[in-house]
Amino acid sequence: MAILITGGARSGKSSFAEKLAALLGEQGIYIATSRIWDEEMAERIALHKENRMQGGFRWVTIEEPLELASRLRQLSAECSELTNRGDKAPVVLVDCLTLWLTNVLMEAEEREKSTAVDEAQLWLNRQIGELTAAAADYAFPLVLVTNEVGDGIVPAYPLGRKFRDEAGRLNQRIAAVSDKVFLVTAGIPVELKALQFRWESL
Repeated sequence: MAILITGGARSGKSSFAEKLAALLGEQGIYIATSRIWDEEMAERIALHKENRMQGGFRWVTIEEPLELASRLRQLSAECSELTNRGDKAPVVLVDCLTLWLTNVLMEAEEREKSTAVDEAQLWLNRQIGELTAAAADYAFPLVLVTNEVGDGIVPAYPLGRKFRDEAGRLNQRIAAVSDKVFLVTAGIPVELKALQFRWESL
């Protein structure tokens, strides 16, 4: 059961995701997709960890910057074993998809140096497809956080424009397989699928 939470920077989406996760399970697995590139990023990660510890909800943190689809498949199998024994599966929170996409795009850029551009793009498409399939198949509580990056100015450099476009496509694909999709703005969550326009209503 996938739930997608999207919003802009500092919109309150991560806080909402953690509160929602605490309602969905008795304990959680927090999958962090970020890589530590500099001191500022290290400080941000440390602050996030501290805030989670003070929240009163039990979290186990897993760092998975690249092989996210494989990790979800593994957790799905482990949760199946738990429920077969009569235990409750933990809720899984992924924060966030756009950081994961950044890592995948950087990997694709490296692949372009040794392979054709088309092959690197095909590899990127496979990674997104595998993640979408893993989210669609996940039968236990799964909360996915992403960012809305297409509402601002057009990036001035090619990789930035590619990231913006790929992030938009990724969000659409994950939203399509999610049971609920929340947009968080100024700390206020709105469930989009409940408000979704339906062609059959015309």
